[in-house]
Formats: sequence, structure tokens, C-alpha cells
Amino acid sequence: MDPSPEVVDPPGGVSVDGPRAVHADLSGAAGDPSVRVLPMGSRAHGGRSGRRSRARGVVLRGLVAAVAATVVVGMGWLVVQGDHGAGDDAGSGSAADTAAGPARGQEGAKLGHAGYLACARLVAEGTIVEVEPFPGARQDRVTLDVGRSYKPAKGQDRIVFPMDEDVDPRPRPGDHVLVGITRGQAQPDLWSVGEKEIAPERAWITAALPESATLPCE
Repeated sequence: MDPSPEVVDPPGGVSVDGPRAVHADLSGAAGDPSVRVLPMGSRAHGGRSGRRSRARGVVLRGLVAAVAATVVVGMGWLVVQGDHGAGDDAGSGSAADTAAGPARGQEGAKLGHAGYLACARLVAEGTIVEVEPFPGARQDRVTLDVGRSYKPAKGQDRIVFPMDEDVDPRPRPGDHVLVGITRGQAQPDLWSVGEKEIAPERAWITAALPESATLPCE
């Protein structure tokens, strides 16, 4: 796997001075030909901008709820680097509530879980190593060392993503977290902090992964 950093631009690949500066900081060399700049694409599921990421009740709402994590214009970046496999041990975790599945019982809930994973661009567990405020954006830049990558199965050793400042609980260096980011998004819409909260998330993720591979993203 190419160890070069991969930078995802804002939707539509719009060039803005702000994120270019961020890209330079994260990649270590602005204009470095080893850095691939890719268009981020349209919002998944018609996600509505303006909604803030909150850990409480931010995950599944019914049958794979529409993704609504805020992506500030010019801040829709995600950096990943290194290589990490899904089989690696996760260590201790970090905290958030998962909403109930669909009202049709366990079968519907399982379908919702698999459907969420089918549309996820990244689901991973790891330890926060840095939280850096981004001036003027009311967002933090969170750097996560990945201990276990669920999707993709062969993920990256490190990911960097934006997160609203009002998320609860706030990310802190040393926290073990589980994050999920849906296609077309930069911020997590699945955010769990602490082993007590991560354990049930990990259980449904590992159970639903095989089925998710057979489902289209709808």
C-alpha cells in the first residue's frame, strides 16, 4: 500500500487557500508530487449541512440514518497515512451512545448496521495523539493512531480529521476512540469514547461486516 499521505479535498474539489495551507502542514511539503489530491464528492444520502457532530445519539437513527455531520466549506479534509490491518488488536476504548435500530426488531437492526457499514468510507479504532484547534473554524483537527481498521480491512496507520468543538465528549490526547466516517463526509458520524461504550459498537460492527460487503450503498 502506498504510504504517501492521501488528502481529500472539499466537495467538488474546490480550491481554497485555507485547506491548501492545512494540506501543506499535514503532508509536510506543499506541492509535493507524492501527495494525491482527490475530489471528496457529493454528500452521502443527501446529508444536510449545518448539523453539528455530537457524540450522544449521533450514530444510527433507524435504518442507517442520513449522514449529517457538518463539513465547513474549505475544511472538508481527511488525511490518512501508513498501513494498518483489521486484525490488529485494539486496546482500550472511548465513549458515546448508539441509537436503537429500526422498530422491526433485531433483524431490522442488523440490516441497519450492515447498511451503515456498506456506506462507510472508514471505520476504525485507535488512540488520539493530537487535538489541534483550527483558528476561525470552531473545529479541531484530530490525529488518531489506528489500532484496528474495520473498513477498509487494510486501513491506514494514522488518520487526521476535523471535528466540531462542541462535540461531547471532547476528544483528548490519550483517549481511545472508535470512529466511523460515511462516504462524502470528512467528520465522524460514529464517535464512541471509552471501552465501555466501544465494546457494544465493536460487537455489531464485527457481526455486520460480512453482510455489509454484499449490500449496495443506498
